Amino acid sequence: MSDPTLRSGIFLAPFHPTEEDPTLAIRRDLELVEWLDRLGYEEAWIGEHHSAGFEIISSPEVFIAAAAERTKRIKLGTGVVSLPYHNPLMAANRIIQLDHMTMGRVMFGAGPGLLASDAMMLGIEPIQQRDRMMEALDVILRLFRGESVTETSDWYTLKDAKVHLLPFTKPYPEVCVASTVTPSGGRAAGKYDLGMLCVAATQPDGFDALGVNWRTAQEIAAEHGRKMDPARLRLVGPMHIAETREEARRNANFGFYKWFDYFQRINPARFASLPKGDPLDILIAGGAIVCGTPEDAIKQIDRLYAKQGQFGAFLQLAHNWANWDATKKSYELYARYVVPHFRKANLHRVQSLEWTTAHNQELVAMAQQAQQAMFAKHKAEREEKEKAKGRAAE
Repeated sequence: MSDPTLRSGIFLAPFHPTEEDPTLAIRRDLELVEWLDRLGYEEAWIGEHHSAGFEIISSPEVFIAAAAERTKRIKLGTGVVSLPYHNPLMAANRIIQLDHMTMGRVMFGAGPGLLASDAMMLGIEPIQQRDRMMEALDVILRLFRGESVTETSDWYTLKDAKVHLLPFTKPYPEVCVASTVTPSGGRAAGKYDLGMLCVAATQPDGFDALGVNWRTAQEIAAEHGRKMDPARLRLVGPMHIAETREEARRNANFGFYKWFDYFQRINPARFASLPKGDPLDILIAGGAIVCGTPEDAIKQIDRLYAKQGQFGAFLQLAHNWANWDATKKSYELYARYVVPHFRKANLHRVQSLEWTTAHNQELVAMAQQAQQAMFAKHKAEREEKEKAKGRAAE
């Protein structure tokens, strides 16, 4: 079922343990995006968070501006801008500026905001966040199109608001909405003809919701006379791969349990149903994560295809389970072995080798005949020269 155009990328929250130097951690995130650009990854999505200590990028736009200057071709997305936290005019202008600064390499990911602690600090009730996201998204898309907006809500006021710089990308950069379990992302994608970022695609609840949310998007798109494009559907899941499962498991001991503890602290319900035992082993066995080989990564993506059908990109959830060298090696192994599998990049190479093998005896015989003919030709030429020398001497 795989699509040869399947794109590869990361979703960088990021996750950094609280004992690490935060400055060096952010610098390493920039190095990671550079590394992915060299390996041929197509996309990197950068998160926005303001509390809880682990996910320390508060402005994906600032990070993208720096990453764009270090890279050549990888596209860079906000993953996501938490729209209820921002005046929609300000959010629109920042994305348009990035669109020009990157000359079309920016993508706009939008969502309601994930951490309740972020919303609390801003005095926003979590129950308001999804409605506010939809309000802001509607305004931002109108501003992207060059419209003038006068609108008053209970959390922003716009008077003859209009961007003074239209997007570099026509009509505007690609827009995606976050989708986890609730139908809010699918509703927005279907209504406004947007892409979807399924940020918990391999987690039990998110995996179960994949088909439901995509159908929601399709149904609402049909009501507006459109069809959803699976190329704009992105599925996110955590992976760490090595040359053997044993090596991957050893690598993950570096940071997996810190990552798991973070989620236990901010959202205990996420893994509340796990049976007793080592959470790494349990999550591997249940398919929520991959910690193994490139073959295990391929099986996970095949599992997503079987559940979802076609989709445009698989994004690895960046997590720092392993040390820096092993982390880079994991992304390299994915690029070397997983990407070409789904793109069928080696199909003709394999066919060529198989054809050559099947005709081996015939081809060897022909090569031997050619060699013998060359020896004979050389011998004949030398003999003729010797004869010519003899005639000349007479």
